[in-house]
Amino acid sequence: MYVIRLADGTLRVPQSLTSEDGRLIGNAYVEVEPGDPDYERWLPESCTEEEAAERRARWAAENDELEQEFLAFKAEQEDA
Repeated sequence: MYVIRLADGTLRVPQSLTSEDGRLIGNAYVEVEPGDPDYERWLPESCTEEEAAERRARWAAENDELEQEFLAFKAEQEDA
């Protein structure tokens, strides 16, 4: 998940909610607006919605080798 910078400057920051024992309950985005104390911390790593879409598309197009390694590993684990 990426920190998304909207056209109005608002940042959508990913946030995970976990249970007390560490299990993942869910992932969501929280909005951080200019002037918020955490805004400056998140701004440098933010990207636009278009940039995030490009990154996802590039990852999908370029991950063939990694996916093949994972599938081989998964098959090996299932055979064991």
